[in-house]
Amino acid sequence: MENREAVKSPQIVYNCYYTRSREGEQFIPEHILSYQLAGTLVMNDGNKEYFFKEGDIRFCKRNHLVKFIKTPPADGEFKSLSLYLDQETLRDFSLEYGIKPEENKNGDAVLTLNYNPLYQSYMNSLMPYLQESENIPTSLQALKLKEAILILLQANPELKNVLFDFAEPGKIDLERFMNKNFHFNVELKRFAYLTGRSLATFKRDFEKIFHSSPSRWLQHRRLQEAYFLIKEKGRAPSDVYLELGFEDLSHFSFAFKKTYGMAPSKLLA
Repeated sequence: MENREAVKSPQIVYNCYYTRSREGEQFIPEHILSYQLAGTLVMNDGNKEYFFKEGDIRFCKRNHLVKFIKTPPADGEFKSLSLYLDQETLRDFSLEYGIKPEENKNGDAVLTLNYNPLYQSYMNSLMPYLQESENIPTSLQALKLKEAILILLQANPELKNVLFDFAEPGKIDLERFMNKNFHFNVELKRFAYLTGRSLATFKRDFEKIFHSSPSRWLQHRRLQEAYFLIKEKGRAPSDVYLELGFEDLSHFSFAFKKTYGMAPSKLLA
């Protein structure tokens, strides 16, 4: 069977996978509230690994880079339900309810929310639409998103300062950021945005610091790390190429051989 993904609206998404899915990298542009219905999900933001099992509720903060692996249960399907809380919806909510956040301390990129019957009841109310392939009417979707925000504020009031922090990323240390996040396979405009720069400024600052173009440096840095992991740690090429930001094994093998004069598998001999 093939994997399938049912998307009923831009903001309420029901995922279903039959096979283990390692989807590599993901940039989280909006806050996401998710309910794990079946299977497990492992997420990694480069600093910390997060594990979610059936019944867990998680909150992913916007403007973070993550890697993830979706694993279905034995003879079953991976299932999750996610709500994307976009900035426009949250701005409208903050104006309607007069909410002003205090200082937002960044903290973890992903949070496990403690069990609360409000979350369970809310998620259950969405399932009839999603499982029966029914479209959620636009007006009802708006109400359900507002309900989700109200529940978040009641069950986890500390999230107020996260939900209604509309600040964009500020300019940060580019060298430190790139050396930490080079293994994420995202577009250069994402790196630029997360370091508080326009794409043009990002490229200009990058070449001043690294004396190379971003694309050339990223490939070289990823290949360096791949060489170390295979040679010194005994990792298989098939295990590291996605981990280091390469899109497919053949591209990784070609680039590695061009740089080091041998196929990556030869390092294990």
